[in-house]
Amino acid sequence: MRKLILSAALTGAAAPAFAASGPFFSLGNTDFIVLIAFLVFIGVLVYFKVPGMLGGMLDKRAETIRSELDEARALREEAQTVLAQFERKQREVSEQADLIVAQAKTDAEEAAKQAKVDLEKSIARRLQAAEDQIASAEANAVKEVRDTAINVAIAAAADVVAKGMNAKDSAAMIDESIKVVEAKLH
Repeated sequence: MRKLILSAALTGAAAPAFAASGPFFSLGNTDFIVLIAFLVFIGVLVYFKVPGMLGGMLDKRAETIRSELDEARALREEAQTVLAQFERKQREVSEQADLIVAQAKTDAEEAAKQAKVDLEKSIARRLQAAEDQIASAEANAVKEVRDTAINVAIAAAADVVAKGMNAKDSAAMIDESIKVVEAKLH
């Protein structure tokens, strides 16, 4: 394979050098033939408006790239706007959270103070109720002692009177005792 490529390269390299000899404007001169083929090729390209189509395609591609760049720029600006809004909302939410925490602390302190006041009032009411019960029990005890003393005194007086009194004196004493008791009760 190498020999074939080497022989083709040697024969191909020597042929144009020999073919280009002679007058330039002859069909035997390969340089002239190549020039004419090149000019015909350029003419065909111009005839079929290939340069205009290439220019149009390049312009179209440039316009597409330009619109994509504009769209990317707009998307970037929109993303920055959304990011700024998000950061602003985040700050607002953080501030609101701080306010809520501060308000909750204040409310808790007020509730604790109110609970303390309510507890003190409740204790005071219970103490007053206990004192009232003690006073009532004391008054009842005094009344019972007085009633018992009166009953004992009446019984003792009745014994003393019964032993030393007659019926007439006894009736007078009972009437007088009823008057004294009525006077003291009313």
